[in-house]
Amino acid sequence: MLYIKNESNNPYFNLALEEYALKNLNFRDDIIILWINEPTVVIGRNQNTIEEINSKFIKEHNINVVRRMSGGGAVYHDHGNVNYTFITSSEGDSANNFRKFTQPVIDLLDKLGVKAEFSGRNDITIDGKKVSGTAQYYFKDRMLHHGAILFNTDLNILKDVLNVKLDKIESKGIKSVRSRVANVYEYLPSKMSPDEFKEALSKFILSASDENKEYVLTDEDIAAINKMKDEKYSTWEWVYGESPNFDLQKSKRYAGGGLDIRLNIQNGIIKECKIFGDFFGKKDKSELEKLLIGTSFKEDSVRDILNSASFEDYFYGITIDDFIDCMFFE
Repeated sequence: MLYIKNESNNPYFNLALEEYALKNLNFRDDIIILWINEPTVVIGRNQNTIEEINSKFIKEHNINVVRRMSGGGAVYHDHGNVNYTFITSSEGDSANNFRKFTQPVIDLLDKLGVKAEFSGRNDITIDGKKVSGTAQYYFKDRMLHHGAILFNTDLNILKDVLNVKLDKIESKGIKSVRSRVANVYEYLPSKMSPDEFKEALSKFILSASDENKEYVLTDEDIAAINKMKDEKYSTWEWVYGESPNFDLQKSKRYAGGGLDIRLNIQNGIIKECKIFGDFFGKKDKSELEKLLIGTSFKEDSVRDILNSASFEDYFYGITIDDFIDCMFFE
């Protein structure tokens, strides 16, 4: 396994580093990166940024906003949050296998005297409270799995920085954002700092591999990562994106996550389409949006497009029937 040591707290650099490592470090070895961000909201690839964040609060508190490559929901990072990234082959049992990559975290916590468990689609919980969420992204025959661990995060800020949708809270049977999350630090018998936990997690993951090597980023690597940071991750187009005004919006929550479908329809034809949500998938949902443009706004016509489009590659845990239900029925 290759280990990339990353001491950067810049979220735009850190997410660019992930993408660069996935797409350009063409080693056959698995890669592990651990990192800590300064205060930042990280938006899922398929989400509508404006509707996920408390813009006024974020501006007043100088909090960064960045979009990641993977799906899933928005999360808050600060210096009390520890993040980890696995890059590996997408073959075998890795694809959509969130439990496989959360297990080292659960095992380390057990070793430290904390009973944690895998929960829901992609979470780690302690006493029923979420302490970590994870997401995945695919590129060719490689995949990236990353997770954010609430180690000693300011939960009061987390409560105010995100606009968590009521249906998501209700689907979990929980009354508030603050009551459904917790910090690992609260449960540790022997206290440690986020940096110490990051180091412990690094050693624990690497100890499971027979051969480990540190990969030191070259000057060329760093220049390319900074270029991606400046030209993609720091831009308004990537973080917020342009979106037209839509005359039809339909949203529902399913086992695989929330769907929010927005359409402009003229003379019964779909002229514009955007699909938002905290769902996961292998392919970029923009491909499906393009396929739906020009289609009659009729159930049979839309279903034909979905059936021909390898639908399961765009949505993990959401079916064609779910999509049709969201688009056409109350």
